[in-house]
Amino acid sequence: MMISKFLIHARWIATTAVLAALANVTALSAQAEEADKLEGINRKVFYVNERLDHYVLRPVAVTYTKVIPDPLERGVDNFFSNLGEIGNVVNDVLQGKFKQAGLDSSRFLINTTIGVAGLFDVAARAGIEKNEGEDFGQTLAVWGVGEGPYLMLPLIGPSTLRDAPSKFVDSLTSPLSYVDDVSARNSARALDLLATRASLLEYDEIISGDKYLFVRDVYLQRNRYLVNDGAIEDDFGDFEDY
Repeated sequence: MMISKFLIHARWIATTAVLAALANVTALSAQAEEADKLEGINRKVFYVNERLDHYVLRPVAVTYTKVIPDPLERGVDNFFSNLGEIGNVVNDVLQGKFKQAGLDSSRFLINTTIGVAGLFDVAARAGIEKNEGEDFGQTLAVWGVGEGPYLMLPLIGPSTLRDAPSKFVDSLTSPLSYVDDVSARNSARALDLLATRASLLEYDEIISGDKYLFVRDVYLQRNRYLVNDGAIEDDFGDFEDY
């Protein structure tokens, strides 16, 4: 269905914009080139994804920002971010990060109750900041599974052989997956992904030069940064400086 494709592609462009915001990278990484064994195919998929964003997703996101008041946008962002804490806690535990699991659990409980179902990030005001986020791909990395070749997935976007199937596991930790009403479930996911894309519109102009290479290099660097909890330095420089 088109709505499903729209939602999946929204996740991809949100990921891309986050990557652009986190690093100012224009040069190729030797490690990234080595990982991209399927560049020819990946570039073709990337082009299709880009066209879909240009003609469908971005225009809708722009309209969203013009129609929805800023306080309401923040509330929507906070609500879905709070739901994501469940996945963080699960992967914290699987990775043996029990202290972080406690902090993420506290954030979820505080924001779900005092923060009115997560609409307000009360936990951050109390000094419990949101962490970088954990997913099952990172958990597999901690368990010793290599990232494998870089993949540009249709509609989903940048990934690796390790992370691609992990997305299904991550979906099982989302409360939205257990909403029985299909229409309500898809509507909630649409709002989540649209809000994420809208909040990242300001980063659209950061990427310069060969956009495919930029996205690939920064995605892989960002992935390794998260797996190592920020303790990483390579051709891009030390991410702890950003």
